[in-house]
Amino acid sequence: MQQLKTTPFHERTSALCQPQNWRKWAGYFAAGSYEHTLDREYWAIRNAAALIDVTPLIKYVIKGRDAAALLHRVTTRDIHKMKVGQVAYTGWCDEEGKMIDDGTVSRLEERTFRLTAAEPNLRWLTMNAVGMDVSITEVTDDVAALSFQGPNTRKVLNRVAEEPVDELRYFRLMTNKIRGTEVTISRTGYTGDLGYEIWMDAKDAIKIWDTLMEAGADYGITPVGILAMDMARVEAGLFMLDVDYTSASHAWIEPQKSSPFELGLDWTVALDKPGYFVGRRALEREKREGSVWKMVGLEVDWVGMENIFKQVGLPPQIPGMAVRGSLPIFVGNVQVGYASTSSWSPLLKKYIALAHLQRPYYEIPAGGEVGNDVRMEITVEHHRQHAPAKVVKLPFYEPEWKK
Repeated sequence: MQQLKTTPFHERTSALCQPQNWRKWAGYFAAGSYEHTLDREYWAIRNAAALIDVTPLIKYVIKGRDAAALLHRVTTRDIHKMKVGQVAYTGWCDEEGKMIDDGTVSRLEERTFRLTAAEPNLRWLTMNAVGMDVSITEVTDDVAALSFQGPNTRKVLNRVAEEPVDELRYFRLMTNKIRGTEVTISRTGYTGDLGYEIWMDAKDAIKIWDTLMEAGADYGITPVGILAMDMARVEAGLFMLDVDYTSASHAWIEPQKSSPFELGLDWTVALDKPGYFVGRRALEREKREGSVWKMVGLEVDWVGMENIFKQVGLPPQIPGMAVRGSLPIFVGNVQVGYASTSSWSPLLKKYIALAHLQRPYYEIPAGGEVGNDVRMEITVEHHRQHAPAKVVKLPFYEPEWKK
């Protein structure tokens, strides 16, 4: 049985984690929440500065003469166009154009990249690198990482970083020092808000944590667990492996697999890039013929849901965290899809969901924001009921200061 590891921040996070509700994330313990309710942690993401330990992200350093060529071959992005200091979000597919995993590619130097992933991909990368002049090294345990998210994060970083981060553009990175300690800071995150990710040597983790906590005290800095981050990422229309899609390498049957187009990642698929990449033919065919499925947003009609609960004498029952569970979606009496994650949005004051719908039900008129009327299954007093909902464009929330 595999022993779960602790991250280099565990000395601090374990002392702060009041409910001790640890979750398993890529072989590590990760704090679910630091308090018994999620309110303060969620609002730190949206109003202040949230400090999230994201060390369990799988991390590879890919370097050598053919490093760019390998990543160009295995991802859907045009890696050769990336400049040093640029970060690209991408998925990678099998030959049938179905997603294996997703993550970020950072061009650290001309011939050095860092790839993050949700799950181990070393064998797959190595198989695709046969005959190439490239080295692939997993550095997950060696590189600690913090996601620093929220509108006050720039102010806090400017207090402690040797170089100001004001000019750091969205999806770019810089080498910097925090109180003399070398770090890489990228303008990235998983919350849909202004935010940064700070990458450091594992031995420096506690020092960086303490420095940020001290400097951020006047700015509402709050340690935040993955449950509050889950609510924020649904508002941002961001999906999660093994929750909103199944890796093609783990799927038992064909319908469990998803393509980048089906997940709304059209903008990451560079069909105009030169040469072969894994899944190219299948993705070109899907682009021509259209996708059978598509992930969209759902907004549940509050009054309609309230009426269903009222019939049994109850106020609406709203879960206190994002629900990672499949909920059938209907048009008439026909099931046309399912919601994979649903959540109350504290900011928007709406019950929202990431939903996978069949064609034509996912379609939204050109230039429009709202699509079909559908119904989402909810359970009221042990009975399955259907709450009215509308198909909407993703993301649900995108503040202007994010980019």
